[in-house]
Amino acid sequence: MKKVLSVLAVSILFFATGCKKEGCTNQDATNYSSEADDDDGSCSFEGEVVFWYGESVANGLVAIGSTTLTFMVDGVIVGSTASNVFWTAAPNCGQNGSITVSRGLGNATNLAGNYSVKDQDNFEIWAGVLNFTANTCTVLELSE
Repeated sequence: MKKVLSVLAVSILFFATGCKKEGCTNQDATNYSSEADDDDGSCSFEGEVVFWYGESVANGLVAIGSTTLTFMVDGVIVGSTASNVFWTAAPNCGQNGSITVSRGLGNATNLAGNYSVKDQDNFEIWAGVLNFTANTCTVLELSE
């Protein structure tokens, strides 16, 4: 009887530890699981973009009468700032006072979006395509 229980205990232990745990194994994912052995396709990703411009751009904006800028991504307002506010170097994503956009990417590691920056008179100063990359802060400098 003891031998049967021992074999049973060893068998249970083998099967319990021998089973591979499924989950997200991509370290760039927001739901990464360090305990997962097999990727089950459930990974989800997020990327960020930070907008910025320097002093000469700010001076140019003020010279043409711009006072306020509104930033939009895919038609949704994501932030605004006074035109004369500038950075001497690229800010970090999420840095106080920055215009940072976070985007859920689903199970993709890259996603494109359209951006537009308009002044107080709804005049479009900049427009283009930006790319969100998983677990990355992309810096987008707006220039003259």
